[in-house]
Amino acid sequence: MKKQIPNALTLLNLLCGCIATILAVNSNFVSAAIFVFLGIFFDFFDGFAARKLNVQSELGLQLDSLADMVTSGLVPGIFMYKLLSLTVDMPEISNDWDSIVRFEGFKIATLPLLGLLITLASAYRLAQFNIDEDQQGFFKGLPTPANTLLIISIPLIIEFQNSDAINAIILNKWFLIGLTFLSCYLLNSGIKLFALKFKNYSFKDNAIRYVFIILCIVLLIVLQFAAIPIIILLYIIMSVLDNSTSK
Repeated sequence: MKKQIPNALTLLNLLCGCIATILAVNSNFVSAAIFVFLGIFFDFFDGFAARKLNVQSELGLQLDSLADMVTSGLVPGIFMYKLLSLTVDMPEISNDWDSIVRFEGFKIATLPLLGLLITLASAYRLAQFNIDEDQQGFFKGLPTPANTLLIISIPLIIEFQNSDAINAIILNKWFLIGLTFLSCYLLNSGIKLFALKFKNYSFKDNAIRYVFIILCIVLLIVLQFAAIPIIILLYIIMSVLDNSTSK
């Protein structure tokens, strides 16, 4: 029975991702973000539970990636699609039942579709992760949950930071396009990033993890949602410096 506990947590991640998808499609960014946060929470603890209960399995690995594909692959792609849609004149789409069934009058703007590149890049990254046996104590490229936090932070910054200057930058289509391509690159780059997995809890063996967590807490308290992009940048910089020191 205990071997199903991690799988149950993974399925809760998937459920949260499905709900977040529905909310994101309807441009309910804040509620969608809440379910993404919940999904990432379950995603972290399913692996933790599997290690603690010593019930790691190939099924769990595959199920985890399938759940991540929704919560941390499809959802950020939809977020970026909707954000890019705000920067262009979208064609009117009829909600009449007959037109929906018969595909009459259906139109779509092409530029926002670039946002779905994040979903494709996430799928490729997750598939690579499943067959890469080297990524045990580290990640190669930005993990999909971290990338998702980066993307979903954009509408949250707009909603809660209340800065016209920041909003003007964020809602610029070139900024969003650049962020999309940067996201795709980081997901599948060869940059080695440390994992937040603790084999023990000594400060000596996990100094970089403890320092990173403390800095994250401070940044979130001071900057709120605007801290998330800075935290992702900090994560990359600290990993690169750690790699240089190790060499």
